[in-house]
Amino acid sequence: MNYCRNACLAMVVVACAACTNQPANNAVTADVENQVTAAAMKAETEWVDLFDGISLRGWHGFNKKKGIDNWIVVDSALVCLGAAEHDTGGDIVTDSEFENFELTWDWKIEKDGNSGIMYQVAESEKYAAPWETGPEYQMFDDGKDGRNEAGVSDTIALMQTGSCYSMYKPNKLTKAKPLGEWNNSTIVVNRGQVEHWLNGEKIVDYQIGNEDWNERVAKGKWKDYPDFGMASKGRIALQDHGKKAYFKHIRVREL
Repeated sequence: MNYCRNACLAMVVVACAACTNQPANNAVTADVENQVTAAAMKAETEWVDLFDGISLRGWHGFNKKKGIDNWIVVDSALVCLGAAEHDTGGDIVTDSEFENFELTWDWKIEKDGNSGIMYQVAESEKYAAPWETGPEYQMFDDGKDGRNEAGVSDTIALMQTGSCYSMYKPNKLTKAKPLGEWNNSTIVVNRGQVEHWLNGEKIVDYQIGNEDWNERVAKGKWKDYPDFGMASKGRIALQDHGKKAYFKHIRVREL
């Protein structure tokens, strides 16, 4: 009898405590839910390595099914040997496609070097190269023809390091480091709004598809390429322009 009475009293105490602590329990539940939501958001925006430092896993030749032999890995860097040195030269693209994202990478080039990264690239047999559809972040030996000096022509500036090649010039003199030294670059693409960063400075800012963009396409180099900049989602391409180029720490996170 005493056992039953004590058990009943205990049940009553627990029930009362539950009623008394209901607001606190709700607060705890809400806090847990907020933590779960925050963790989910963090997971969605976590950085993903596009280059593992030891292989070309995750990349393939544009419109090609065979292996890649004009890009190799040297000292944890992805190195373009240059199409001029190999019969099978060409650009490589990610296996995955991206829409709204932030991409960052380190790079360097040699004397007379020329390369770049293209984004929102459409891969199809109807296209001969990634640049027919994807805007390019230019990487160039700016000292070659005075591109890092004040007063260069707009034509030269549109091919300057960090430019959206042949579309938007940097808003200030190129701050690329001397040849052979590593630079850091970033591309942000968010619902058509694009930013180019070079060594911690934003140097290009534009909107794909607005009136200014369309006018530049219609009057410029891309007037004969109707699909240029039209894909809202596509691959990221590393350019083989016949010169050596070095890439590492290539990472992306979706926005």
